Amino acid sequence: MTTGVTEFIPRLSRNFAGTEDSPVRALLDLVSRPGVISFAGGIPDPEYFDLEAIRAAYQASLDRPERSLQYSSSEGERELREILAANLTVEGIPTQADDLLVTTGSQQGLTLMGQVMVDPGDVILVEDPTYLAALQTFGLSGARFVAVDCDEEGMIPDSLESSIAEHDPKLVYLIPSYQNPSGRTMSMQRRRAVADVLLATGTMLIEDDPYSSLRYSGEALDAICSLDGMAEQTALLQTFSKSVAPGIRLGWARVPSSIRDAMIVAKQAIDLHSSTVDQYAAAYYLAHPETHRSDEEKLRVYGERCHAMARELPRALPAGSRVTTPQGGMFLWAELPEAYDTDTLLPYAMREGVGFVPGSSFHVDTSIRNTMRLSFVTNAEEDIVEGVNRLQRAVAAYEAEQLQG
Repeated sequence: MTTGVTEFIPRLSRNFAGTEDSPVRALLDLVSRPGVISFAGGIPDPEYFDLEAIRAAYQASLDRPERSLQYSSSEGERELREILAANLTVEGIPTQADDLLVTTGSQQGLTLMGQVMVDPGDVILVEDPTYLAALQTFGLSGARFVAVDCDEEGMIPDSLESSIAEHDPKLVYLIPSYQNPSGRTMSMQRRRAVADVLLATGTMLIEDDPYSSLRYSGEALDAICSLDGMAEQTALLQTFSKSVAPGIRLGWARVPSSIRDAMIVAKQAIDLHSSTVDQYAAAYYLAHPETHRSDEEKLRVYGERCHAMARELPRALPAGSRVTTPQGGMFLWAELPEAYDTDTLLPYAMREGVGFVPGSSFHVDTSIRNTMRLSFVTNAEEDIVEGVNRLQRAVAAYEAEQLQG
């Protein structure tokens, strides 16, 4: 199924049932309400921000105001790009500073790709479900979306091959590791099979990789762009938001040489450059790992919260529901029986003081209404248990009023 910009605009403005706010505004309002246990946003626990190292990094940046408070180049400060190139978190990709573009969060990388690569009517192949903000960004560029069949390992190579043959897409968009919203991860075998299809058809890939630093179990897996032949056919997007803090609005894109200059021109038109203060602080932070707080405790706690939610959630959901158990990232995904509508369920949950994100906005086909995304990283384990208790009461009230009437 496809959707274009005229069908997409309602996705931005469609209301949650029973509220007057748009989905994004309702979500932000929900997170800020006192007493609400929110499983909605992917909000890191601030207890695990590396505050001392971040403070030292910003002080070092401000110690050189003649550079950190000045204008910068659109592609980003060379000092930061050189450090990123030397420490790129994806193994096996020879990378130079000139291969990288600093962005204002990895979300801007998606925006720039939409500006440079997508014309109205172009087809983009995506997973089902997929990241809502990618649908927003590419939809505003006029893209049409085709959801490729997926299983527990993500996009199915045979379905990808047939979709490419049928739709002649401009590009494929994937989150291979700890996907948002589903939490699933592509195995190495699946990544190679997907790469083989893309190489054989010459199809461009956007590989969104915001979560690979948040691994709680399983093996670290090579990025698709690191596989033979894929580096010049892939735009890799990464970010400081998950590895350090989301308030540091910096990401970076490793892009093929064929589109790099166009990306720089597009960025110059959008914002001239990303924050210079942030760039020099990030450069200092990366160059001084000896100042960093270990991530070991954060990863252990996040992993425990993930397992707690996966353990507790099934008792709150109707029989026949399916819940993912991610190896990393921030989210798990629940699919309820087809008779259930999570858009309609949400107001019941909000009345009980618990929030989640209905899954319909993550699907190309927004008529799919029986799924939901929940984040496990924000809340302590006892709050997860209480939040599931509240959700259980909400589901019971929803069933009594909506399904048994």
